[in-house]
Amino acid sequence: MTCLLKNCCFAAPGLELETGALFLDGDRISAVIPAGDSLPEADEVHDADGCLVMPGFIDIHCHGRGGADFCDATPEAFDIIGRGKLAEGVTSFLATTLTVGIEQLETTLAAAADYMARPSGAKLLGVHLEGPFINPSCAGAQNPAFLRLPDISLVDRLNDICPVRKVSFSPELPGGVAFTQALVERGIMPSGAHSDADYAQFLEAREAGMKHLTHFCNVMTPLHHLRFGMVGGAFLSPNVSVEIIADGIHLCPEMIELIFTLKTADRVMLVTDAMRAAAMPDGDYDLGGLPVKVVGGKAQLENGAVAGSTSQFHQAVRRVHRITGLPMQELAKTTAWNQARSLGFSDLGCLEVGAQADVVVLNTELVPTHVWVDGILQRKDAKLPPAIA
Repeated sequence: MTCLLKNCCFAAPGLELETGALFLDGDRISAVIPAGDSLPEADEVHDADGCLVMPGFIDIHCHGRGGADFCDATPEAFDIIGRGKLAEGVTSFLATTLTVGIEQLETTLAAAADYMARPSGAKLLGVHLEGPFINPSCAGAQNPAFLRLPDISLVDRLNDICPVRKVSFSPELPGGVAFTQALVERGIMPSGAHSDADYAQFLEAREAGMKHLTHFCNVMTPLHHLRFGMVGGAFLSPNVSVEIIADGIHLCPEMIELIFTLKTADRVMLVTDAMRAAAMPDGDYDLGGLPVKVVGGKAQLENGAVAGSTSQFHQAVRRVHRITGLPMQELAKTTAWNQARSLGFSDLGCLEVGAQADVVVLNTELVPTHVWVDGILQRKDAKLPPAIA
């Protein structure tokens, strides 16, 4: 199956063309055609009508949406989330777990492996373990009943079920540095999170291979003029990437501006950290067995702790674009390119010949209208004109 997407306005890292067409052949991008050049015949032709065309978004930190959570550990939950992510322009994601019991983790990874083999929506690249290796004093919205010290044997056990791509943990815990090194040796991204690490502990973990920080600024030692902490350490470390939740709740606009000024788009990754209430009305939900109330889109535990996000990926893109004023060509690094490179996928997050044909079309409000996954049109706005046969 071939597909031609014409009249595109491109925003993709490394692509110098501003306008033109994309030719998809099977699951790959076969040609990027400058505006004005002759166009090839195709089985399907779609007119982007000058809309923004970008590489499909990659969400490396998402717990759920549409009433489902990955830790529900059912095929139905994975299908609901996988199909729902398409509405956000997300074509690939990491299934992010919570701090739950080992048996539930194993069941969740088994469900992830099944979905990975037979995806029904966006593609699953693997699993992101958020916890259970978390400092009890920094549990945040993670269930304290299931916290454990870093244990690489448990990661190996889970990795045998489904590929673990990323582990978020508190590096200051006993054994944290050795755990970091063990993750690096296995090709798994170690990410600092839920941490009370001081600056010296951060530096030790960084030297051991921790080059990524989970939901930057949230539940980690802040920047202080006498106690520098993990946030300050990241600002001074050019080789450390940070993920941010741009939902208007986790970070104020000024902090987002500061992050992009100091880290630049080259080292920022947008994530949702969405829980099951994303794309759902306000009400009562749960997160890892803890009751959550959502009011005005803000999810909180009974003690007031923020319990993940209800944001959708394209909403984060729109918010950051408005706050920073960055051109979409630059912002595109933060939506898929950085995520793909950090996980070792060289053919994702770009619109290059030979890359996977994962593409999103956004309207002037930066809302996804068309989404291709592996060259197959998975979502189309019914209000737009049909494809040209």
